[in-house]
Amino acid sequence: MVATIVSGSFKLILWSLAAAGFVTLVLAALVATPVRRPPELISVSNTAGAVDRSDMPGIERFHARDGTELAYRHYPAGSPATGQIAVVIHGSSGSSVAVHALAKALAGRGVETYAPDIRGHGASGTRGDITYLGQLEDDLSDLVGEIRKNNPTAPLTLIGHSSGGGFALRVAGSPIQNLFVRTVLLAPYLGYDAPSSRQDAGGWASPDIPRLLGLTMLRRLGIVCCESLPTVAFAVGPNTSAILASTYSYRLMRNFGSSRDYRDDFVAATRPVAVFAGAADELMFPDKYRDAVGERAPVRLIDGVNHMGIVSDAAAVAAIADDIAKAGSGS
Repeated sequence: MVATIVSGSFKLILWSLAAAGFVTLVLAALVATPVRRPPELISVSNTAGAVDRSDMPGIERFHARDGTELAYRHYPAGSPATGQIAVVIHGSSGSSVAVHALAKALAGRGVETYAPDIRGHGASGTRGDITYLGQLEDDLSDLVGEIRKNNPTAPLTLIGHSSGGGFALRVAGSPIQNLFVRTVLLAPYLGYDAPSSRQDAGGWASPDIPRLLGLTMLRRLGIVCCESLPTVAFAVGPNTSAILASTYSYRLMRNFGSSRDYRDDFVAATRPVAVFAGAADELMFPDKYRDAVGERAPVRLIDGVNHMGIVSDAAAVAAIADDIAKAGSGS
């Protein structure tokens, strides 16, 4: 019997050493496979750069629950005010700067608008990283709390572009969904396996697949390690590090988007959701959004508009702002 116990203990030690060796190999692979930035995607740079931002409001700040000061831009409602409020979430790599044209159009239609720099972007937090999965939902709740100090009952519409659209959908199906009366997704990135998603977002994103798989495997084993490592790089232009996040950490990549299966978010959402996209979107397959969404949300395509144009093209922002001003009361 003693021999059996010794033999069992010896096998357990061997298995433990093997597991430790496996984890060591995974960690080595994480370090050995750095992300590679793709070449600049000119269509994104040119469309974003063509917007007149001479009248963009300055940065304001609020304190998140962890004490970090996060940034946002405030667009007071024009006259006549509708009594509604919109929160507009920018896309991957960007900041509130990217949604200025849309935010301005909304305010011009009487919808008070807030455009935050999501943590890890712009003037909010550490560029390209967050502290934990779920922090972005906490930050959004804190922003709504800030808004409610002066507007305790106004109906809020959540709007998200690209990866911000995926995140808006995540919120729409989450425990904080009732903070908003409606969610509007603009050319949303719904995940790599959604029918609407081009491979690598049409050249915009370059994921580090080995690192992603390694970190995911470690997390499933209960080992939360190295999640500040970058796992995706974006096709931003040279010398843009002062304004753009060129990479995302694993935890930011996982948080700033839809859940693992975007369809689960649609199923969990109890408030209305709508989708807008440009028919000339070069990062997504816009004609596949109806296949991806089904009957869960209406989809509207706007002719002649590309991925960044959905938040900057005059016709696109007018159509979206008109829709939100009309439908955003929640009535």
